[in-house]
Amino acid sequence: MTRSLVTGASTGIGFATALRLATEGHEVHASVRSLESGQALLDASTDLDLALVVMDVDDDDSVSVALDRLQAEHGPIDVLINNAGIAAGHSIEETSVSEFQRVMNTNTWGTLRCIHAVLPSMRDRSAGHIVNVTSLAGRVAIAGHGAYATSKFAAEALTEVLAAETKPFGIRVTLIEPGVIMTPIFAKGMQDPENPDTPYIGGRRLGEFFASALMGSPGTPDMVAEVIWRAITADAPELRHVVGDDAVCLVGRRLDLTDEEWIAGQSDPDDDRHRAWISDMTGVQVNALPG
Repeated sequence: MTRSLVTGASTGIGFATALRLATEGHEVHASVRSLESGQALLDASTDLDLALVVMDVDDDDSVSVALDRLQAEHGPIDVLINNAGIAAGHSIEETSVSEFQRVMNTNTWGTLRCIHAVLPSMRDRSAGHIVNVTSLAGRVAIAGHGAYATSKFAAEALTEVLAAETKPFGIRVTLIEPGVIMTPIFAKGMQDPENPDTPYIGGRRLGEFFASALMGSPGTPDMVAEVIWRAITADAPELRHVVGDDAVCLVGRRLDLTDEEWIAGQSDPDDDRHRAWISDMTGVQVNALPG
């Protein structure tokens, strides 16, 4: 039986992925920050081989203690799904160093901590699969998204290097790059609204895009879980998997532009022209936020 660990499994993509893998017959260990936060997942996993692991990916000791115990009691991890993440930050100037560090600690160092905990046994066995869920924001840098994009670009680089280093040991490494997915991460991000007096327009425009995408046809966690399942069962593995029509469109369109064209499009002072431009870039009809 394949033994899988899914981080950030209390809601959203992690929740859906943990259930999908357990439904497919995996022995799933789902990491949550507390037993209470994982109760909904347990309730949904009746008769499936799924157990909770209480662990904080932000903390070295929490990860090492939890995963050392898990592997000592149950055996080595065959598939690691690094999904835990947060979205936060505003313009570069308006995002403190401590906020950058907080986002990096979860989105990048949290991924690295879990890799460190499972990789030695994978290497010893010449087997294993590490899947890192990053984001469209790890492929294209968008104004108003500095801390998040920085953390995801770093996670992408980490993953690509890891893939090259571990290939000789028979270990698979995969990147999952979702666009806008209907998950609680957006609701959490909205708890830190943009300063209405900011001189920067990027955050407001990013909010318009997210709101328009979520009101239209956003991707779902189940859709991402399906891509993850296909990736870990593929005969011919691929490094990158872009998820969602908006992400596929934007990644392709960004490749067609020079850096100067990309920057100019984001910084166009005319709001209507910018909405038309980003709609063309993403395939999402972007509308002004009310108020």
